[in-house]
Amino acid sequence: MTEDRSSNYDIIIVGGGPAGLSAAVYAARSRRRTLLIERGVTGGQIALTNEVENYPGIESINGFELAQTMQRQAEKYGLEIAAADLQRIEQIDDRHAVRTGQGDYTAKAVILTAGADYNRLGVPGEERLTGHGVSYCATCDAAFFKDQTVGVVGGGDAAMDEGLFVTRYASKVYMIHRRDSLRASAVLQERAFANPKMHFVWNTVIDDIVGDAAVTGLHSRNVVTGEVATLDVAAVFVFIGLTPNTGYLRGKVKMDEGGHIFVNEWMETEIPGLFAAGDVRANSARQVVTAAGDGATAAIRADHYISERFGGTPGIGEWEPNPDPIGKDSLKLN
Repeated sequence: MTEDRSSNYDIIIVGGGPAGLSAAVYAARSRRRTLLIERGVTGGQIALTNEVENYPGIESINGFELAQTMQRQAEKYGLEIAAADLQRIEQIDDRHAVRTGQGDYTAKAVILTAGADYNRLGVPGEERLTGHGVSYCATCDAAFFKDQTVGVVGGGDAAMDEGLFVTRYASKVYMIHRRDSLRASAVLQERAFANPKMHFVWNTVIDDIVGDAAVTGLHSRNVVTGEVATLDVAAVFVFIGLTPNTGYLRGKVKMDEGGHIFVNEWMETEIPGLFAAGDVRANSARQVVTAAGDGATAAIRADHYISERFGGTPGIGEWEPNPDPIGKDSLKLN
């Protein structure tokens, strides 16, 4: 195929969260021509986090600032960024065609790091107070509400697991669920019911999140009786599911029931040259540091894949063949 230098890249990264930015640093430093496609502000969900305290080596940093620092680091090595909405990815000969609403690109390797969007309540105050008491990550934010009363919304495994984590810090946790029974596993239910800090509010939905500069309360409604009430809380943690941004790949790669992509230990899908990292992949820990590790891993393997498929010397690390648990040859750093 004829190459158009202006739109042809070695590596294209789809998504500018921690996984994508980490992949960008490694890909650009390997001297691969690299493009990062992001539809919004770089940083993804982390850009909405007011303070990050669990990234190794950094005691505390604003999430947006952390993302901007990662972006500047990658750009220093030549990363290019395009603001575009991904529509689909197609294979053309030995390349991947990345179709967006703002133009088309081709690449020898593509790393998918578009992440997943938290399912939201869709109530007044939620968007405005996200990062100021509205949270979708207890591991990230629970420590900010030590000895305070908070709310947790949801009835599945994630809500129970994260709610139990919140009790390490909060003095009281309202567990708010729209039904009269939980969907969580029996083990998690037993632990939750046995925890004296957890107080269950059944058959209840949130109609409004209250607060000016920060969350101060919730307006709730019982879906059976219609009774309304106000819960005085300093934060609300929402765990009603995640929707990975993988709809355009349905039927093309293996996914779990939720739409998360199955990959091997090198973040490879079954399509040569197509990688997935971070929250978009199955079994992700959904933390900034693990997403960054996924991105680095994918970029290292993409670099070697390009050398193997198209010739040249890898720019990162040394490797040797290693049997892969899903039946493909992977690579292993020495």
